[in-house]
Amino acid sequence: MYKAKCGPDGDFSTGEIVPFEPIPLSPFAAVLNYAQSCFEGLKAYRKADGSLLLFRPEENAMRIISGADRICMPAPTVEQFVDAVKQTVLANKRWVPPPGKGSLYIRPLLFGSGPVLGLAPATEYTLLIYVSPVGNYFKEGLAPINLIVEHNFHRAVPGGTGGVKTIGNYASVLKAQTIAKANGYSDVLYLDAVHNKYLEEVSSCNIFIVKGNTISTPPIEGTILPGITRKSIIELAKSKGYEWRNVRCQ
Repeated sequence: MYKAKCGPDGDFSTGEIVPFEPIPLSPFAAVLNYAQSCFEGLKAYRKADGSLLLFRPEENAMRIISGADRICMPAPTVEQFVDAVKQTVLANKRWVPPPGKGSLYIRPLLFGSGPVLGLAPATEYTLLIYVSPVGNYFKEGLAPINLIVEHNFHRAVPGGTGGVKTIGNYASVLKAQTIAKANGYSDVLYLDAVHNKYLEEVSSCNIFIVKGNTISTPPIEGTILPGITRKSIIELAKSKGYEWRNVRCQ
């Protein structure tokens, strides 16, 4: 596990690889009381020749910088972030599955570790990066998944934090997701909170509507996470001759 800290000056210390273990936190830590934290998720893959690949880590670095700014946290630079990810993967390279057998999931977590009782930004921040070998996210693998459209609960609202990967976004989806899975669905497809009719995104991923040679995606307007996979698919689709539309879908 990689660990680095940052004080009031906004500069992160030189991080280090440490054992994966529980971390001490004050009960007053900002992350525990006010959810001042954001995270990222990316993967490392093993090639047939044994070498390792990361998928666009610079994009994750830029997204965590944006997310940190939204909730008043300092963030590592793109270079610091990518270097920290590489250090963590190389320290755990034996856990990267063989080609076609999965990947190494990488979880960077940035949070307010400093104690604060009143509602205010923390004075100390911690960056952790830890990993785990994984298979497919959905049990169906690459087969279609079964979604249910949610009409009663909303994931995000205009002006909120739906467009950044802050931890507070995720507890709110658990209720609807638990109900959906109990009824045999893979996940929940959320509607917009204003009109309750436009498709937004799934609990865990962006969505695309494909009709003929046209791909439509809900616009990024602050309530939808700007997914790196989303961006990559759009770029690939355009290169293959698909027309992309950034429109509200219902």
